[in-house]
Amino acid sequence: MASLCYSLHLTPKLSPLNPKPFSNLTFLNQPKSKVRLLRRPTITRMSLNPTPATDRLISAAAYTLPFFNSLQYGRYLFIRYPQLGTLFDPLLPFLSLYKSVPYASFVAFFALYLGVVRNPSFSHYVRFNSMQAVTLDVLLVVPLLLTRILNPGRAGLGYRVMVWGHTGVFVFSCMCFVYGVVSSILGRTPYLPFVADAAGRQI
Repeated sequence: MASLCYSLHLTPKLSPLNPKPFSNLTFLNQPKSKVRLLRRPTITRMSLNPTPATDRLISAAAYTLPFFNSLQYGRYLFIRYPQLGTLFDPLLPFLSLYKSVPYASFVAFFALYLGVVRNPSFSHYVRFNSMQAVTLDVLLVVPLLLTRILNPGRAGLGYRVMVWGHTGVFVFSCMCFVYGVVSSILGRTPYLPFVADAAGRQI
């Protein structure tokens, strides 16, 4: 009798609100969810259409046109710093050949513009680089025209401004030449300041 009373005392009481004992502990019997770790796939980008070597060579050669025509603006810099002329000694044979052709500047300009830029058989890469070189070559004429119109003389403030302007044009042209040639050799597209937008609209 005592054992029966003791068992009844340990039996949980049922309530209308909780008819099943320990119903709030059902989460203990639920299986643990498996966590899946998703790894992002590694994407390797490969160039499907690499720039051909011929396109790189033609693009790099196109930038020699504005560079050769800009050497005249560097004469004041060479007079003041003669040691800088040694940097351009390897280019003297090519420059002599370029100057030996009558009207070489006009011939090279129209050959590059009509033969390459307007020729659809060349790739867009070659035509864009050639158009940048042509546009830069046209812009290099502006300082020379201003010098002839304004005639600053051989002394005074106007002369110093002309020297500074010509030196700045020469340095800018050298930077564009190095940037364009190196980018073309590497197969990258150079975007010259003040030139790229105008050249892109013409292609």
